[in-house]
Amino acid sequence: MTREEAIQVLKTIENFYPKYKLTNEKASLLIPFLLPMDYQGVLYKLSQFVAAHAFAPTLAEIAVYPKVPNTYLDNLKKWEEEASQVPLETKRKFNQQLERLLKEKAYHEHS
Repeated sequence: MTREEAIQVLKTIENFYPKYKLTNEKASLLIPFLLPMDYQGVLYKLSQFVAAHAFAPTLAEIAVYPKVPNTYLDNLKKWEEEASQVPLETKRKFNQQLERLLKEKAYHEHS
């Protein structure tokens, strides 16, 4: 959200809730919290809030943040593709070495 959009959100709250007085001090305090939010999402939640509540919302009640892309699944697919190209013999040797290492570690911990 831009600074201008954040100001517009606060002015919209003031327009719907006459007892909510928007001062420069209040705007200066609230704008930094609005900036990382999604403008359209906040407006939608604000319109829903206005229809149901007689008192002005807190920022938490109208907050909507942009979706952060989840790269975990993309990375997982990439790793699976890479793993599928590793020869079976290499995988077998790796598993044998891993088992041997785990047995050695377990033996040393119990000694």
